Amino acid sequence: MVMILPGQAAPWRHVWQQSVGRHRAQKKLVRGANCLVPQWALVRWNCEAELVEELGGQFVSQSQVPELAQNIIDMVRAMLDDLRPRLLNAALTGSRAENENVRHQGNFLSDYDLLMHDLYKERLAEFVPSFIYASEESDPQVVGADADPGLCVLVDPLDTSELAVRALQGYTHIMIYSLPLKRPIVSVIGDIFHHVQLYVAALGDDGVDRAFAVTAADEWHELLHRPSVSLSEALVTNYLMRPEERFLPLARQEGFLEALGAPGADGKRKGRIGVGHGSVCLCHVAAGFTDATIEIQKGFAAWDFLPGHYVLHAAGGVAIDLEGEPIGLDYGLNSLPEISRAMTVKRKFVATRSLSLAEEIRTTIRI
Repeated sequence: MVMILPGQAAPWRHVWQQSVGRHRAQKKLVRGANCLVPQWALVRWNCEAELVEELGGQFVSQSQVPELAQNIIDMVRAMLDDLRPRLLNAALTGSRAENENVRHQGNFLSDYDLLMHDLYKERLAEFVPSFIYASEESDPQVVGADADPGLCVLVDPLDTSELAVRALQGYTHIMIYSLPLKRPIVSVIGDIFHHVQLYVAALGDDGVDRAFAVTAADEWHELLHRPSVSLSEALVTNYLMRPEERFLPLARQEGFLEALGAPGADGKRKGRIGVGHGSVCLCHVAAGFTDATIEIQKGFAAWDFLPGHYVLHAAGGVAIDLEGEPIGLDYGLNSLPEISRAMTVKRKFVATRSLSLAEEIRTTIRI
């Protein structure tokens, strides 16, 4: 029996990797055993029906991974492949190419942030004729001939760049928002240095949002809703890197930390606090790698929060503000003036896979 288990390599993986360019237009995916595999790879083995039957899977139609999403995925992956050796060289040589950050005082800014900002605008224009480009590194601007485009592209070119130039951690966020629909339709978060390389959310032609984690080996794992845990068993992340601005205020949340560190029914203390960064921390919740992430101090900017929030939403998770109100998908990016205002908004939130855990956390936080 042929089966793909989590962490196990698909026997036809090399066929996919060698043939992506030739077969991109023919590619379909098969869901089974928590992994998606390409239909054409099964056909090449002349055993499509047998393998699908043995996997207990079903075909995922091309509409479930829309063309726009695939174009964004291909673009992001190519940009990561280009950026990764540059960042490793920066780390090994100590040449971190830091710039003065006029737009965001106190934040690290490198040549690589600005490079990615320019590359996104240039490469997006190859397959999106007109769009509003809303990047962390510039004011929103219209790209293309249409003065009133229907898409907003929200980008954080290089998140955690002060760690990226040390080859420790680095991420890139891009989200496509439909102004007519008043909601996101594609989101891709790229992880530069880890095996799980992409987190993807997309609105299919059938009107269903779906989320995926994609590995460096091009294995696709659909992110589905999973049961949550209680706070005393949870792994919760927070952006606590800055000592005075972030770490100390979190350390003063005695009620939250006591509840997180409380013994469970078995007497064991399983609760943990970890470091989270931008959109990827919401993606980690969506994938079940962590149980919750919280932002209770300054708030996340739009480019840090929204791309990951859409992935979490598509995976069946929830995010609420500190008053307990759910955060929906209408992000207020519905005109150029609205987008400009939205770039100044900071969001405080609790994000989890279940509303019950979100409320359990929220009630322990002292605002």
